[in-house]
Amino acid sequence: QIQLVESGGGLVQPGGSLRLSCTAQKDSIFSIAPMAWYRQPPGKQRELIARVGGSGDANYTDSVKGRFTISRDNAKKTAYLQMNDLKPEDTGIYYCKNDLYNSWGQGTQVTVSS
Repeated sequence: QIQLVESGGGLVQPGGSLRLSCTAQKDSIFSIAPMAWYRQPPGKQRELIARVGGSGDANYTDSVKGRFTISRDNAKKTAYLQMNDLKPEDTGIYYCKNDLYNSWGQGTQVTVSS
């Protein structure tokens, strides 16, 4: 198991931006691990919203395409999720996941509300 530490959530108005970070602790092969971000809206199941491979290739679920950008800095062992033009339906707990070790972060709350 690899420990993942998330940060960057919070309360933002519609149309605003946030950047989430997910840093791997004691992971010597972070650079080859696909990293993913999931979202769990209130009362709903957790859903995959973005994934980035070791080489930086990324894909997204349709609801966030053009607004969210997933990226990684292998030297810092950190994955990021830049979220722009946030909408109330983006509200939820956001989790990062290391697909190589099947490890999850602790989750960070994102609330989009005026």
